[in-house]
Amino acid sequence: MNATDSPPETTITGHLLDRLHSLGVRHLFGVAGDYNLRMLDEVLAHPGMQWVGTASELGAAYAADGYARVRGFAAVLTTHGVGELSAINGVAGSYAEYVPLLHIAVGPPRSKEQDGAVAHHTLGDGDYEHFARAFRQVVCADALVRPEDGPAEIDRVITACLRESRPGYLRLPQDVALSSAPSPSGSLGRPDRHAADQHSLAAFLDAAARRIETAGTIAVLADSLVDRFDARAELSDLLSAGSLPHAVVVSGKGVVDESAPHCLGLYAGACSDDTVRTAIDSADLLIRAGVRLADTTSGGFTHGYDPDRGISAGPTTVSVDGAAFPDVGLRAALAGLARLVEDRRMTASTPAASAPRHPSPSGDSTLSQAYLWHAVSAAVRPDHTVVADQGTPLFGISPYRLPAGARFLAQPVWGSIGYSLPALLGAQLADPSRRGLLLIGDGAAQLTIQELGTIGRHRLTPVIVLVNNDGYTVERALHNPRAVYNDITPWRWTDLPAALGVPEPLVLTVRTRAELDRSLSMAAATEDRMVFIEACTAPDDTPVLLSRFAEIARRQAEDAQ
Repeated sequence: MNATDSPPETTITGHLLDRLHSLGVRHLFGVAGDYNLRMLDEVLAHPGMQWVGTASELGAAYAADGYARVRGFAAVLTTHGVGELSAINGVAGSYAEYVPLLHIAVGPPRSKEQDGAVAHHTLGDGDYEHFARAFRQVVCADALVRPEDGPAEIDRVITACLRESRPGYLRLPQDVALSSAPSPSGSLGRPDRHAADQHSLAAFLDAAARRIETAGTIAVLADSLVDRFDARAELSDLLSAGSLPHAVVVSGKGVVDESAPHCLGLYAGACSDDTVRTAIDSADLLIRAGVRLADTTSGGFTHGYDPDRGISAGPTTVSVDGAAFPDVGLRAALAGLARLVEDRRMTASTPAASAPRHPSPSGDSTLSQAYLWHAVSAAVRPDHTVVADQGTPLFGISPYRLPAGARFLAQPVWGSIGYSLPALLGAQLADPSRRGLLLIGDGAAQLTIQELGTIGRHRLTPVIVLVNNDGYTVERALHNPRAVYNDITPWRWTDLPAALGVPEPLVLTVRTRAELDRSLSMAAATEDRMVFIEACTAPDDTPVLLSRFAEIARRQAEDAQ
């Protein structure tokens, strides 16, 4: 192209789709609405993008969250007002859990905005910014896209999402989506996670070296921010350099190899097994990799270590005994710590962590929560993506170690029930080489079960274990177990996969240990279609971890009165 040539043109939508595609996004989740239909025509015409129409915008947001956790970025497209407000709960969860995705809300054309017209899907007062203001509470960046600076604003918001690992929001008037724009020049790269302020990094490593040199015992606690900020390899190097005993909180399951000899297992404050709790809480030096203290991951804040002591590595700041060193990211901090630990040439002795006690061998006895999670955990394969919903599934599976390579998705900080089923859809589309294993309760499933049809439409073949325990067992464990508000309408669960359009599902109901064992064996052998297992347990039967957590929560609630 010579100096007089104009750059090739595309549309605002074309620019946006090209940017998403360059970042590895191949699927766009959402629900069609009259404002976004013409934009969807461009989505369908784009050679590298597939439209995934979901049953609801909330399901689309959850699916995008699951997709982003696997691919590193995702996008959801809704219509103005009614569509975007349906999705905002899912986007808020992504914000709380540090998941980078882009929400695109397509609304009325600019002419209607300028006239203050009472357009449908608005509040009828001529103010078209209501919902953008709501989204500013749950995104790291937002923009109203205009033709004159649309590409630059799109790039700015996406860059912020990638840098901060959080959602962004674009408000796109219908006519602007189709307006012309220059084709993207240059790539939109991901942030350099190794970058750090060299002065701050040197000061941190100097303080950390002194702390490591004088520590008698060193342990490591890891959380999900290790994954969100691309530091898993550096964490692995640190653990290997010193053969350090280490544990994960529930939100961090999967960031370390739980089969490694120095892995202690799950840490959950006072809910932990004694061996794990002692090793973490009594370490002379506790290195915390991307750890955020939350009530659901720390046993109701019953952690026994001092958060102002030890080394804490966060997304952009690290600290040593409370002294902060800004502009040092997780990757740079963990890489530096690995070198320091290796130089010390320490040999750690790891206490033997006690695994969850296995129930007695299977038989025709009634299925219990204890046996359910023992059997399900034993069925997990390295190529599984395990998605666990809040409630008995998350509390039940968390203490069990997963095989090396297995991926684990959960939402313990935001804790929105029903998240896991659409998240499974997104995770499976993001990486179809893995088989999904969904663990969900009957109460949670009633919120998002319609996306089972979307999973079936895309010919995905996960194994779904639905725990039918007649209502909100997690709430029964916390307070007033016989209260009517913990009851739900009983559904005929085995009718639903076919009713929702799943092609030829294998549907099984289990009420005994032997039936569960047979069903899990059948599921492993049936890889060409969805396997739906309804596992029936008693309403008041709870996993050990949940029982411990509920006892602490009840005591804290009484003390607060």
